[in-house]
Amino acid sequence: MAGRYFEEFTVGETIDHEKRRTVSEGDNQRFCDMTMNQQPLHLDREFAADTEFGERVVNGLYTMSLAVGLSIPETTDGTIVANLSYDGVEHPNPVFHGDTIHARSTVTDKRETSDGERGVVTMRVEAFNGDDELVCGFERTVLSLKRAVAERE
Repeated sequence: MAGRYFEEFTVGETIDHEKRRTVSEGDNQRFCDMTMNQQPLHLDREFAADTEFGERVVNGLYTMSLAVGLSIPETTDGTIVANLSYDGVEHPNPVFHGDTIHARSTVTDKRETSDGERGVVTMRVEAFNGDDELVCGFERTVLSLKRAVAERE
C-alpha cells in the first residue's frame, strides 16, 4: 500500500508527485465523449482556431481528474475511505494536446473524526504543464484511514 494513513500526513508538507502524463488528443476526445461534453473549444479544430487560444483546449475537468490521479500513489492509494469534497477549483492557464502534466499536493489541514476512528485531511492539489505554469488548482478533502484501525480490521 503506497498511500498514507491519517497519522502520516503533516500539515504544511508538500508532496511532489513523481508520475507525469502527456495529454493526447485521444485522451481529451475520450473524456469529452464519456462525459457527453461536446464543447467545440475542446473538439473542433476550426472552431478553436478562431478563439483566443488558437487551438483546441483540453477539457478542464479532465485536467482536474488527471491531477487527482497523479496524486493518488503518494497520498491515498489504499488508505482512503472516501473523497469528501473538491473546492475552489481554478484553471488559470489552458492545457493543450501534447502538454505534459505533473502535480503537487500540500497538506493544509487535518483532524480526527468525532469517533477518533478516522481522519479528515485537506490538501491543496496543483497541476502544472511542462513550462511549470499552473494549469489547475483545488482543495481536495478526504476521509482517511488510521493505521491502527486499518490493521485491526
